[in-house]
Amino acid sequence: MSTILIASPLEAELAARIAEAHPGGAVIHRPDLVPAARYPADHVGAPLVRDPEAEAEWRGLLARADILFDLDWTHLEDLPDLAPQLRWIQASSSGIGPLLSRHRYPQRLPDTVITRASGVHAQPLTEFALMVMLMHARRHDLMATQQRARRWTRFAGTDLRERTVVIIGLGAIGAELARCCAALGMRVVGVGRTAEVPEAAAPHLAGYHPHTALDAVLPEAEFLVLVAPHTAATRGLLGADRLARLPRGAVLVNIARGALVDEPALIAALRSGHLGGAGLDVVADEPLAESSPLWDLPNVLISPHSAGTSDRENARLVELFLDNLARFRAGTPLRNVVQPRELL
Repeated sequence: MSTILIASPLEAELAARIAEAHPGGAVIHRPDLVPAARYPADHVGAPLVRDPEAEAEWRGLLARADILFDLDWTHLEDLPDLAPQLRWIQASSSGIGPLLSRHRYPQRLPDTVITRASGVHAQPLTEFALMVMLMHARRHDLMATQQRARRWTRFAGTDLRERTVVIIGLGAIGAELARCCAALGMRVVGVGRTAEVPEAAAPHLAGYHPHTALDAVLPEAEFLVLVAPHTAATRGLLGADRLARLPRGAVLVNIARGALVDEPALIAALRSGHLGGAGLDVVADEPLAESSPLWDLPNVLISPHSAGTSDRENARLVELFLDNLARFRAGTPLRNVVQPRELL
């Protein structure tokens, strides 16, 4: 039977659930050999330097492993050399294509299936996008300013009913966001990779367009939400020309990757007032430099790539892993397998 090595911080009770679901196989959970979590669902963990004995023990465990629960963030570069028996890696993130390409995992681990955590972060990321839109519509900036000044002056915000939101990317996250936006009475327009409407999102869409029609769709977007993966096709997706196509006062929400947006052009559009605001969970270079103008723009909300993080994330990730483990044991196709198009 297969040997599962838990390669990132995980609660003991969740590791026990994995062991229960893998009778006859080995499940290795060694919290003393992986980085300590800095916050709930921290998969990378605090910087870790193992002493020689601990490092040798960890390398021995990697050499035994057939399955990794998460990437080994302490050995990203040499993992293919240290774990040649790997048959499956379940990642804790969805947007791992660039990382896998950078370390040439598909070439160096040709017989290893790698699965993403697609769907695990749908709820928190949807809530973040909704929060940004609601904060803008209800004038949170003005409320915060008046509260700090202890000033009671009535004003009028707006509401989201019948406002148009364009969602670029209709995977698990985009579909959930479409559902919630439609429940608020918004007009939801989707932009996807193919000409065919994604099944999960279809009931909630007022319109759908393939990515080739993006330029024609942007003038409708009172709110524009980026949920697409970072691929060769999406890098630099929103440059100055496309930002200019958005209606004046539009709000951008980026819960995808910073590489999708031309950041200097975004800053210019925000400063000029052409864009009414932005909610950014990701930026081009992370962490965001202290000198970046984005920190000080009053119409920008910065999240340190934490919009998808929840204290319930590990439990959801284990649910996905257990479903895939049952499939793996049965020899049936796994969910969320990384596809070649996701690799840069």
